[in-house]
This record gives sequence, structure tokens and C-alpha cells, in this order.
Amino acid sequence: MPPLKQRKEALKYPGFREAETASGQKASSGAWISKRNILQWSFLTLIWLSILTAFASPRIVGEPEMKVKTARNFVIAADISFSMANKDWEIDGERVTRWEGVKQVLRQFIEKREGDRLALVFFGSNAYLQAPLTTELDIIDFMLDETDVGMAGQMTAIGKAIGYSLDIFNGDSLDQKVLLLLTDGQDDGRGIFPSDAAKMAARDSVTIYTIGIGETTGRNDGLDEETLKQIAEISGGEYFLAQDPEQLQQAYTTLNELEPIEFEAEENAPVTLLFQYPLALALILGLLLALIRGVQKLIKG
Repeated sequence: MPPLKQRKEALKYPGFREAETASGQKASSGAWISKRNILQWSFLTLIWLSILTAFASPRIVGEPEMKVKTARNFVIAADISFSMANKDWEIDGERVTRWEGVKQVLRQFIEKREGDRLALVFFGSNAYLQAPLTTELDIIDFMLDETDVGMAGQMTAIGKAIGYSLDIFNGDSLDQKVLLLLTDGQDDGRGIFPSDAAKMAARDSVTIYTIGIGETTGRNDGLDEETLKQIAEISGGEYFLAQDPEQLQQAYTTLNELEPIEFEAEENAPVTLLFQYPLALALILGLLLALIRGVQKLIKG
């Protein structure tokens, strides 16, 4: 760097020009360059190197970790009409309602769907969304616990449930879309027909697996197996009959085999940035240099 120019006070000598003429020398401007202070030079060098190191953004890259990516969208549409309150299921020797049995087994099924985005739809006379598509299985489990029989009305609108579930899939880029439909009744005949809803699902590449809950009485108010089989066949899925918790568990086991958890994974290496350490060193050295220069000035003064 060029010498630093500083103006200083000087004593004016009235005979300067005469002295210049007598001596035969010509005055010229000049500069006084102080000798380099080794300590100061060392501090400035270290500060500069520390700043350069900080700008280089040093980092520690850890061992690669596997980052799970979503595999598919999985919507569970469950019937919570009044008939699901029938206490004809038995768990551990105790009589429970169909819905309590379904919830207990369904919870185990949800825990195993890690990697999928799950949503909960409950229906009776109407269908409504209880939990949107999410990978947070704890939220799905909590929302399942908060649901009880009769919250959606006393009838069974299977067609509405399928149509509503298809709306959840709209706008999603994932190719694998699965709808699990559980019911113990038959469609109330109002709104869209289940077979038409199944055809819409097939056009949207949504596979529907249907599970019939309870007894097949053959009455008009009983389980409509034919419709559930038709829905599954149209959409490329499969029908299961679950007359007790053991059969429902078997249906879920088979479903896990039909729709295995196949998710993409990518390596994600954790990175720890270290730029703050050389930056802090530069700051500390700068403060020390300022302190040393201040002390030197006091000593000279």
C-alpha cells in the first residue's frame, strides 16, 4: 500500500528561502514512512487470514442419513353410522362395539404406514374430512381417537364417501392413490351411486379396497357385500369381509401385502457450519490489536 499522507503542524521559519539559496539545495515534498511493527503486522495478517477462512465457509459433513420421501396417498374412509355402535365384537373376552374394534385394529394398521401420506374421512348420512393428507401418523391416530359413532348422521352414504375422498386426491402429483373403505351397511341411495363413484375413481387411477364389517344378514339394512365387491372390482382393488377383529386384522395384513410400503429414499448428509469460529477469532484479534495500540500510545504520551 502507498504511504499514508498526514498533515502535521510545523514551525514557520522566515529565513527559509534565504537558507535554501545559500545552501544551494532545493526543497521538495517528502514522506516519512514508519518502520513496520512486527506485532501489529502479525495481528493484521492473522485477522486477514481469519476473515478469508470465514468467507470460505468451512464445514463438517457428517455421515449420510437416509431421508424418507412419501410413497403414496392413502385415504381411509370409515363408516360411523349408528349401526357401528352394535356390541357384537369381542376383544380380550370383552364385548365392544364394532367401531371400538375397528379403531383398535385400524390404529395398528396406521402405525405401519410410515412413508405414506394418510387422510381420514368419516361418513354416515354425509361425509366429512377428519384429518387431511399428512405424513404425521400421530395426528391421524389422535383424530381417530376423537371420533365417535353418529357424528356424521345415522344413514350410510357410501357413494358420497367415495366422491368426497376423490376430491382429496385432486391436484396431487403422486401416481399411487389408495382408498380404504370400511362400512357395515349399504348405500342409502341418495346422491351419487357407489358404482358410478367407483368408475370415477378408476378414471383417476385410485384403487379402492373395501372392507365389510359385521354380519351378512341379507336384510335391506344389513351389509351389502355385492356393492362392496363391485366397487373393488371396478377400481382394481379387493374386497374383504371382517366379522370380528381377527378377520379385520387379517384383512389389513393382506392389504399390506397388496400395497407394500415402497418409498423413495435419498441420502441426506448433515452439515455443521464453522464460519463463526474464524470470524470470532478475527474479531478478538482486532480488539486485542486496538487495545495494544491504545496502551502503546498511553506509554508514549
